[in-house]
Amino acid sequence: MWLNNNVTEFILLGLTQDSVRKKIVFVTFLIFYLGTLIGNLLIIATIKTSRALGSPMYFFLFHLSLSDTCFSTSIAPRVIADALLKNATISFNECMIQVFSSHFFGCLEIFILILMAVDRYVAICKPLRYMTIMSHRVFCGALVAVAWVGYCVHSLAQIFLALSLPFCGPNVIDHYICDLQPLLKLACADTYVVNLLLVSNSGAICTVSFVMLMFSYVIILKKALSTCVSHIIVVILFFGPCIFIYTRPATTFSMDKMIAVFYTIGTPLFNPLIYTLRNAEVKNAMRMLWSKKLISDDKR
Repeated sequence: MWLNNNVTEFILLGLTQDSVRKKIVFVTFLIFYLGTLIGNLLIIATIKTSRALGSPMYFFLFHLSLSDTCFSTSIAPRVIADALLKNATISFNECMIQVFSSHFFGCLEIFILILMAVDRYVAICKPLRYMTIMSHRVFCGALVAVAWVGYCVHSLAQIFLALSLPFCGPNVIDHYICDLQPLLKLACADTYVVNLLLVSNSGAICTVSFVMLMFSYVIILKKALSTCVSHIIVVILFFGPCIFIYTRPATTFSMDKMIAVFYTIGTPLFNPLIYTLRNAEVKNAMRMLWSKKLISDDKR
């Protein structure tokens, strides 16, 4: 059961309080968010319409782009809008929704990255068995469905942790998003147990997933360096900041906000670039999609 709180809304300090820097934040994040939407939605449309991209790798890439789009949308629009306000506030309920959605889509991305690593491992290290192991679309769909359900449970756990915190007065969050770490700082109670649960939940997911991914890529690197370099870049950009934020005691640093930008805004933008610029099949499918659009426009 959750506690009665005197706080009905929080004040978000954002990345900066300087009016000029706020305008820079607005322009930068708007460009990044639009780039994220265009890149990921283009990948989604390309994979959905192209018969040539029917392998499990592109099935997982489709869901990665979908989770990136949703993850970015759960954070970026509010940051962009808040940059135009002198005092940015977020209601308690909206804060809880943001905690749920950011953890849900963030963890979904983690699991899909693991599935993509497994797919690359089987394709490179077990090529003769690849079609047997990874060919079943239903099997791959079931894995993604399990991820959706599993990380829904994880995100609900974050909500229960947040709702268990009593907020008696202080409501200024020195961050640009609602998350458990900055919320712990505002709670008027001992947060040792909650922080321990946070580390054992989110921290463990980030750390264990990172170790698994790097171990698999070390094995793959021995056989195909060029294939996995882009994947490794994505993993380091996403997991490095996550591990720094979620695997330490309940302390906050001034650099936390800038570090969080890497996995909340940067990774969803870089993923479509990293996974398409070095992929001839995706680029060819995008050209065909664009050609079909031009032909259909000419017929009108």
